[in-house]
Amino acid sequence: MSLLLTPDLTTFDGVCAAAHDGRDHPEREALEQLGEALMTETLDVIVDTALEDFQTTIAEGLIGAFQSIALRLQRECDRAADEVKRLTRDFDGSEIADVELQDATRKAHAAEAAVQAVELIRDRASDTYTLVTGEIWSPWRGSVRRTASTAAQIDAREALRAKRARAQAAVEPGAQVVAFRGSPKADTQVDAGRIFDALNWALGKWPQMKLATTSLNGAERLAMQWARQKGVDHIAAKPDFDQFRTAAPFRANDDMLALEPVVVLTLANSLDAGRAGELKPFGPALNLGQKAVELGVRHVAISGRRAG
Repeated sequence: MSLLLTPDLTTFDGVCAAAHDGRDHPEREALEQLGEALMTETLDVIVDTALEDFQTTIAEGLIGAFQSIALRLQRECDRAADEVKRLTRDFDGSEIADVELQDATRKAHAAEAAVQAVELIRDRASDTYTLVTGEIWSPWRGSVRRTASTAAQIDAREALRAKRARAQAAVEPGAQVVAFRGSPKADTQVDAGRIFDALNWALGKWPQMKLATTSLNGAERLAMQWARQKGVDHIAAKPDFDQFRTAAPFRANDDMLALEPVVVLTLANSLDAGRAGELKPFGPALNLGQKAVELGVRHVAISGRRAG
């Protein structure tokens, strides 16, 4: 069952072949083309109309729909895998038991093929959305696992639960988390250059790093773009405003620090000379840097000079 249990080491074609279905599965290229076409057509219809103001909500909702489908199919896949484990554990060598095990294995592989098919559509729709709008889709809840073509997006709450339980390797944050918080106003070309410099420095020091942000617009979105380009997994510690209200951004800082980052990077204000004097430093970024120092975590405030 290694093909089912280690999807990151398989190809879509391999999973489909393992399903042993008499019917053909859609080609990988066809699924990716479907995701691209769905997003392209959606954006083309919306642009220059009264719906353009709601473009982000509509487009991200479309991607999120495929994410929801993938999660639902994954639950079916998990149940099928559990059945295979049960039958394997209770296998008595009889012909009936062998047939049951083979059927259950085929069902498990078929479910995994369906999950990967939907993920291919979702990922291409997401990539197209980024290419056309410059925005990055990130799920509000839950994780997006790593596929052959994308980096993982990991929900911080799932990562923390896995860290405590040591039971969910797919979302285990690992030992090289780099936390970053930046001002939503630090979104100029100058800021992007320094953010990328700082993250490249971090990647050089910690090649297995995962990037943790709160997925805020501005500086953190730029950092997420960098992670996507570099294939670096992203841990999303999104503020829970429903539960914590105005304290949510600072509770998100606590979530990131609970991941035990190797370094905390902050950019509390734009480095663009034309804007910095007009803006107040971003409080949550200052708070994260201060808390990191208090905990003895290395803190680097991104400035106009290279990190070292």
